[in-house]
Amino acid sequence: MNLREIPSHLHSVLLDVEGMKCGGCVKTVEKTLLSHKDVVNVSVNLVERTALIEVQSNEFSLEDILSKLTNRGFAAKERVNTQLNSSLEEKQKNIHQWWTQWKQLMTALSLLILSVLGHLAEGGSLDIPIIGSLTFHATLATIALIGPGREILKGGIQSGLNFSPNMDTLVGIGVLSAYFSSLSSLIWPGVGWPCFFNEPVMLLGFVLLGRFLEERARFRTNKALKELAKLQPDKARLVIDSNKIREIRVGALQPGERIQLLAGDRNPIDGIVEEGSSAVDISNITGETMPLEAEPGTELAAGSLNLNGTLIIKVKKIGKETTLARIIGLVEQAQARKAPIQSLADQVAGKFCYGVVGLSLLTFFFWWKIGSFLWPEVLNSTGHNLIHSHANMLHSSLGSQAQTPLGLAIQLSIAVLVIACPCALGLATPTVITVASGKAAKKGWLFKGGDVIQKAAEIKQVIFDKTGTLTIGRPKVIGFVGVKDQRRIIQIAASLENKSRHPIAYALLQNAQEQEVTLLNTKLVKTIPGKGISGEIEGISGMIKVGKLNWIMEDKIYFEKSLELEQSNFKDLSIIGVSIDHQILGFIIIDDQLRKDVKPAISQLKRIGINLKILSGDRKEVVSRIGMELGFQSNDLGWELMPEEKLNFLEKIQKAGPVAMVGDGINDAPALAASNLGVAIGTGTQVAQDSSDLVIMGDKLGSLPDALLLAKSTMRKVKQNLIWAFGYNIIALPIAAGILLPGFGILLSPPVAALLMAISSITVVVNALSLRMT
Repeated sequence: MNLREIPSHLHSVLLDVEGMKCGGCVKTVEKTLLSHKDVVNVSVNLVERTALIEVQSNEFSLEDILSKLTNRGFAAKERVNTQLNSSLEEKQKNIHQWWTQWKQLMTALSLLILSVLGHLAEGGSLDIPIIGSLTFHATLATIALIGPGREILKGGIQSGLNFSPNMDTLVGIGVLSAYFSSLSSLIWPGVGWPCFFNEPVMLLGFVLLGRFLEERARFRTNKALKELAKLQPDKARLVIDSNKIREIRVGALQPGERIQLLAGDRNPIDGIVEEGSSAVDISNITGETMPLEAEPGTELAAGSLNLNGTLIIKVKKIGKETTLARIIGLVEQAQARKAPIQSLADQVAGKFCYGVVGLSLLTFFFWWKIGSFLWPEVLNSTGHNLIHSHANMLHSSLGSQAQTPLGLAIQLSIAVLVIACPCALGLATPTVITVASGKAAKKGWLFKGGDVIQKAAEIKQVIFDKTGTLTIGRPKVIGFVGVKDQRRIIQIAASLENKSRHPIAYALLQNAQEQEVTLLNTKLVKTIPGKGISGEIEGISGMIKVGKLNWIMEDKIYFEKSLELEQSNFKDLSIIGVSIDHQILGFIIIDDQLRKDVKPAISQLKRIGINLKILSGDRKEVVSRIGMELGFQSNDLGWELMPEEKLNFLEKIQKAGPVAMVGDGINDAPALAASNLGVAIGTGTQVAQDSSDLVIMGDKLGSLPDALLLAKSTMRKVKQNLIWAFGYNIIALPIAAGILLPGFGILLSPPVAALLMAISSITVVVNALSLRMT
């Protein structure tokens, strides 16, 4: 990806781009898009054939951007909405494309078989003289070019004329060179060139076979995302007047309406249970294996599966606004964003085709003017080829039976063109990123880009917030200090915290519900991150504060020594003060519980060599108690920290290596954004999720070490693919150019070269598919 400093107001647009075949195409698309004045950033995915663009103005002309791509041979359109279910038209289109590919492949392979039979007849092994003639082979080659090879030649020529050569350009030059040089030899035998009409047939056959297999493998790379999309039902059971049920399209539902969910039904919307109770499978959304016990008031996401009872659900969000749609949208954008490790491959791919054409020309002139005179024995030498020709044949195989320096030069230069594989360079990283992000999404881990996966693989330190991260984030009120009327103080505190999503607010509201306390109307409510909340309540005179003691005491509130001693008995628990103006109403004692999976998660992170720390805004006694229980040293703990202090601490320890920050609240947002890897728990605030790089859906901190291990495995696969892609081209190109011909009589004939080129692309895709969760 072409990284730049991106302001927060940029607008993202995801485009579907057709016609991309290799890394050179990717580079051309990126350059074309970046040439538009409003486009600031571009990331192109060869596997998904998408381009994610960042534009700096909401008034940009998308039509102008799309026309630029179309003029360069890449038809594009905006992906307006996440398509949770492919339409019938889209499915028919895919079937048509696959059928067209299949027919082209079958035609090419049939011509290849006839070409082989023609060789056998030409050599006397098969007694059918007509198929051994040069005219027959010339006819087969012509049919191959205007039939199955037409799209390759058309695309290659167009890319060449646009000065953006790609793999089709290389194959096209090689095929046309073999065809026209053979045609010249057939028309003017005096030139002394061998005829090799079989080469265009074999080259196109192997290229199309490789592409067909590659497409099938590439289709599987996004299997996980397609499975997520299938979780969205098409129909819903709408509850209408008098509790009648009518089945309608999900797209016709409106927020506020009610639907019925029977046992075995998938939930088509995000909503709140109003009636009924049931066990609901949410594993596809959060990765949580245990069913959720749904009852009135429970929020259910689209894609969840109702297991037994009947539920009546009030619709909150539909279509692209649902959690399932947002997950798929995040994964799609993540797959479009490149890992930095891909930048070298992109830079090489952008110049690769030019380099190959240059090497081909150099090979041609070397063997024409120099090589054949330095090593005359290479002429009339069969060499070690997979396809041999008899000495008395008129029809030869490329790289064998060269009778003149010019003939040998043509043969070897064509071999260089067809063995080059820019496609493997372009596929090396995005195939693995696509597989990894899809597998992660099925587990409820949402990486927001290939760059995020690479950063996650490099993490050396992890910082945890305490409340809502290490603890369940749902503390309970366990006592009061200095309170004469418990119902009154809970009514005041809960009323002020009614709109807050802080875990402390949850504890106060839960206690108010248990005591059946009526909440009061509030005004001028203001949240002070890391301190508490203030505001006014109708019917009560004065400014009310609910929060940390040191913040409450800033108003120079006096309270009795006995009250101070009493609250000191709870120094290792959370204590919330409530005051009106300068009068203290009392203290509320709150305790939180560690997550069940936090200890195994901490142990696993330590085993893989991650340094761990806890930073919290809570008091020293509380943080020390939690730290001691989890096996942390005192120098790995931080307490009573404001958001800016967390940020300063994080920036300081980043000098020792990449840092991941795990948090779930508003006060964690600055540190999440500033860390090398921001990790948000899915049950946390929207602000925390928006500021993070990795979102762990559900309530499973134990998924963090698994997500980091998946990232490490992903980057190992990426490196393997890049080593293969670069290594293949570094070794194969010189051999194709004839470097082993003088000393060993070894060269790669173009059909073999074409087969190796196809295998190279397939190899990186298959290696990506072998990615496993560790």
